[in-house]
Amino acid sequence: MRVLVTGATGLVGRALCPALTAAGHEVLRAVRRDDGMPSTVVTGDLGHDCRWLDGVGPLDAIVHLAARVHQMKEAPEEAERLHRLTNLEGTLALARAAQAQGVRRFVFMSTVKVNGEGGARPYRGDDIPAPADAYARSKAAAEEALFELSHESGMEVVVIRPPLVHGPGVTGNLRSLLHCLRRGIPLPLASVDGNRRSLVGVDNLSSLIVLCLHHPAAAGRVWMAGDGEDVSTAGLIRALARVLQVAPRLWRCPVGLLRLVGVLSGRSATVARLCGDLVVDIGPTREQLGWVPPLSLLDGLKCCVGRSEVGLDKMTDIDEAAPPGAL
Repeated sequence: MRVLVTGATGLVGRALCPALTAAGHEVLRAVRRDDGMPSTVVTGDLGHDCRWLDGVGPLDAIVHLAARVHQMKEAPEEAERLHRLTNLEGTLALARAAQAQGVRRFVFMSTVKVNGEGGARPYRGDDIPAPADAYARSKAAAEEALFELSHESGMEVVVIRPPLVHGPGVTGNLRSLLHCLRRGIPLPLASVDGNRRSLVGVDNLSSLIVLCLHHPAAAGRVWMAGDGEDVSTAGLIRALARVLQVAPRLWRCPVGLLRLVGVLSGRSATVARLCGDLVVDIGPTREQLGWVPPLSLLDGLKCCVGRSEVGLDKMTDIDEAAPPGAL
């Protein structure tokens, strides 16, 4: 297949493009600025007037990773406007251009945050959406609009909702944990050992995307992605410490006190993510697509830590769809 990948320089795109090439596909990389790499399409800023497919030629499929992710300091109204401009209007502009050009399948990278902010019950692809912030609302709106366009035009749409994505160059809370472990900073999270969080490594996610490009059962559905192993926050820290070959230096602080400190410091959302549950059910993805995550959680974390982490300080506010801070 001839496949266009948007957000090709992001966390997921950097792993996906080689995986697609290894699977025998011809890959075109859509980026905002020319980076001198071969098979690159420069789109400019993302939005309804983005030059998505100028001069691209015939395509069989598109994998749309590019998105505007969280910007914590924006006013609520501005956040809503900017997220909708890129994640809804920009996505629809690309999808309409793809439909007009005869693209057969459109794979859209969404987020588990469309389901909500977590809870004890595992999230499924057929749950009623409950997005709680501008980023998630824009992704939910884009999903709905894409399925409507698919119904009208016949272009096949596949939606994937990942939880926290880990891999080389990861940002957000996971990067902060790696920073603390490398520097031996004690963490007051030993008591956060009863919660459960789902994650997905970039290699596992890439393998699912490659499968969704051609599997006949993938079209018209929402699929949850994950490593297949859920872990507590303390368990994740111990796993990362094992990979880094350092002591985890965890100490106990009551969860209630952690939440109080979060409120007093204005970081209650961060503490809630660290202490709470967010689990995805990948059972339907396994059973109906026959997908098995190639790597275990631990092996994925080894790849995250062991590969070169070039680009940690070059991640932009318009990257790929994995939400920073989703831990």
